[in-house]
Amino acid sequence: MSESSDNPAEHELFVTEFPKGNFGIVDYLQGRVHFALMDQMKLMHKSGMSQVQIKEAILKTVTEIVENFEPQKESESS
Repeated sequence: MSESSDNPAEHELFVTEFPKGNFGIVDYLQGRVHFALMDQMKLMHKSGMSQVQIKEAILKTVTEIVENFEPQKESESS
């Protein structure tokens, strides 16, 4: 799912902005993740993927991100 498009209208169609407001940082980040996943699932569905395919692809990606997260390295580079 790494298709690239230079069409700004298509990006606006699938990129939902998380509202900035009176949110704590954790709530704000969780909201952004939620919106990003919903946008990704909407695009995947529109491209013809089934709900099962979407679930498998997203869970695979999230699992890889979590398994490769190394907090010590992240803290040192920040």
